[in-house]
Amino acid sequence: MGDVTPFPTRGSGQTVFDRSELTRILDLYGRMVAAGLWRDYAIAMERDVAVFSAFRRATERPEYRIEKRPTLRNRQGMWALIGEAGMVLRRGHELAPILAPVERRLMKLVAP
Repeated sequence: MGDVTPFPTRGSGQTVFDRSELTRILDLYGRMVAAGLWRDYAIAMERDVAVFSAFRRATERPEYRIEKRPTLRNRQGMWALIGEAGMVLRRGHELAPILAPVERRLMKLVAP
């Protein structure tokens, strides 16, 4: 119970989210929780990929997965947004455009 596992860093051989990326993703996650759309998340950091998965319920498959694969940086872009069925919804070089389809779900029309 008293064991503390340090958060992986860039020199550890793992692919990790840096502070600004994780802040941006967790900010979106917090807004989705406040809207009642998401309830749980998971983070996996492996040698070649870092994945943030967002769940509607903890017992289901993730509704969205945000993947960072630095090996694809010079080709398709290292960021990917993957839907619940496993289909790549968006891929690119920057995180903001990848998160845009999810952020659009938070927008509501306001009548004048």
